[in-house]
Amino acid sequence: MQTGRPSRTALSSARARAVHQVADTPRVFTDPLAARIISGIDDAPKPAGVPAMPAEVRLFMALRHRVAEDALRAAAHTRQVVVLGAGLDTFAYRSRNPALRVFEVDHPATQAWKRRQLTGAGIEVPDTVVFCPVDFTEQTAEAGLAMAGFDRHAPAFFLLLGVVPYLPREALLDTARFVAGLPAPAELVFDYNQPLAALPPHRRPGRAAQAEAMARMGEPWQSFFTPAEIAAELAEAGFDNVTDIGWRDCLERYALDASLPDLFGGRIAHARATGRERN
Repeated sequence: MQTGRPSRTALSSARARAVHQVADTPRVFTDPLAARIISGIDDAPKPAGVPAMPAEVRLFMALRHRVAEDALRAAAHTRQVVVLGAGLDTFAYRSRNPALRVFEVDHPATQAWKRRQLTGAGIEVPDTVVFCPVDFTEQTAEAGLAMAGFDRHAPAFFLLLGVVPYLPREALLDTARFVAGLPAPAELVFDYNQPLAALPPHRRPGRAAQAEAMARMGEPWQSFFTPAEIAAELAEAGFDNVTDIGWRDCLERYALDASLPDLFGGRIAHARATGRERN
């Protein structure tokens, strides 16, 4: 991440959502603010050798938001949403639920840059949004949320999208333990990458090339999990129920073309905890 700017991956994710609105049929995720929030960005050229984003990768990035926000809508009792590593996510500005507080947690420099982008794009910041700047080298998300007014005793929904591959393994597990250990019911949705060896042999060269490209951009992938490992780690963290959703599951769920190839083996986990007070 460059000082005062979002990470390249945050920018890439927002661009993918923006392109998805006009380039993909059917559109599985609607984000009318994606193009506006990246307007005016004079981005640096891509490093040499970084490939263009395949349509299937762009589709997965849209699907992870669709799965997460569908799950959030189904969580009828939730009144707090925490967007961890919020980047240029636009959920808080698209939400029309005045009873829902949205805590955006991110690095102070990235968050300051985002707020300038919101102002420049004329995107209104609702009173329900709570900015929670956290420098993770000095402070935990838990501490930052406490200072921002997060209510540990009220149901909460946590979004961690497009972030986990860039985190050390223990950072995800610390987050999972924090969410599962809350006194009130809580849910967590995140996407993750599988180890190279878990993919079919014919998919490995392309995935390896993607990983090398991310490393050249200065934002290498650091953690990988199999579905079995995710299930075990989340259960140990204290979650009562885990749903793990793969590419084929998404294609079937949203009636998409079943022949679309799974290019890199990304998956989406949805974990639920009933809360320590109920236990």
